[in-house]
Amino acid sequence: MTQTRTILHVDLDAFFAAVEQRDRPELRGKPVIVGGGGPNDRGVVSTASYEARAFGVHSAMPLRQAGRLCPHGIFVPVDGAKYLAVSRDVMAVLRRFTPLVEPISIDEAFLDVTGSRGLFGDGEAIGRQIKDAIRREVELTISVGVATTKLVAKIASDLRKPDGLVVVEPGTEAEFLAPLSISRLWGVGAKSAAALREYGVRTIGDLAALPDDLLVRRFGKYGAAIGERARGRDADPVGGRDPAKSIGHEHTFDVDTSDREVIERTLLGMSEGVAGRLRDSGVRASTITVKIRDTTFRTITRQRTLPAPTDLTEPIFRTALDLARPEVRGVRIRLLGVTASGLGEPDQAVLFAAEADEPRRRKVVEAADEVRHKYGERAITRARLVGSRLPAPFERDPMTPVDKRSIAVDDGSDEATPDRAAEGDEGDEADEADEADEADGPEPGIEPMD
Repeated sequence: MTQTRTILHVDLDAFFAAVEQRDRPELRGKPVIVGGGGPNDRGVVSTASYEARAFGVHSAMPLRQAGRLCPHGIFVPVDGAKYLAVSRDVMAVLRRFTPLVEPISIDEAFLDVTGSRGLFGDGEAIGRQIKDAIRREVELTISVGVATTKLVAKIASDLRKPDGLVVVEPGTEAEFLAPLSISRLWGVGAKSAAALREYGVRTIGDLAALPDDLLVRRFGKYGAAIGERARGRDADPVGGRDPAKSIGHEHTFDVDTSDREVIERTLLGMSEGVAGRLRDSGVRASTITVKIRDTTFRTITRQRTLPAPTDLTEPIFRTALDLARPEVRGVRIRLLGVTASGLGEPDQAVLFAAEADEPRRRKVVEAADEVRHKYGERAITRARLVGSRLPAPFERDPMTPVDKRSIAVDDGSDEATPDRAAEGDEGDEADEADEADEADGPEPGIEPMD
């Protein structure tokens, strides 16, 4: 007889803001907005405290909009290194209860505690012990969902935030999901929800009641998948995530620029960050993509396959520069991005063929990495980047540094590819943030240089 699984989803409450309030008592009980230096900055909200959320502020919202909604909000810049260190402390607590821990972002994780019940009790008991340990040792609160599947556990953890604990008993998954909004279901974003409304679908229960053949005819394989999810079925094991497919970094300028030196230094800084994260992940990239958005919000991407896979800054930067130069000439640039894809583990034959002439360079790079790991990302930097103020790369999911944007299949050309967000809720959220940012319009009064 198959043993019923016990899956927990653990989610830190308003994580970045909670860390700032923990470390700065004067911020406790106040509306804290993490992301940028103030309401006039470009960019989006990374996290808002629950006091700020009461004003309608939420993650991925443009900072300017957050400032309008919450005029007394306290804006705090993102401190990625600090949050990552706290996240590691939390993950260490989780691994005391089971080795089957799957971090899915810096502030949340799945746990399969099926094999731990004899030692720690049932799912609810384990959830309470984890909550107590994190409150006591890390001084933060978490919300926990307990269910037989990852899907249901994640939805459950979100229902009674902050500091919640929701248990869905085995066999009641479909009943639990039925009254909830369709927007809570994995893979159903704004566009999918609009299409489902044509069939009268407002809740997850409405979706579960639709015939499978109708969903497949209308949505293909995706329809079959969301039908299964709506009924609470999810066989995905803890730890079963796909490996990273790309690593990237984007930067939006405070003021649109056509300054060639600023553009080149920005590309260098992003290439340096991407290369470092490739080395930290133990992979090399065979394809480099640049993303360019100008002052009119026209966005293009261009990519090129490298002669040999790399994890070093120089070939990434040279390629990014070659791709970007024709597109930025005489144009005011709003955003730049550099992404490395086609990832794979280093092959020794390729390694020595590609780098036979530069063993000293790799030794220097490894020594610099060691310094950064010990003393922080800004402990050592290139002379050309001193004073550049380029933010260090810090994505929503640094535990698994995947750029979720779709990268077109490379055919060896430098053809432009359409700018696309990822499917599902994250893509919709990104689109909404872009649209809101665009509504603010470009900064006036900046003339292009000759």
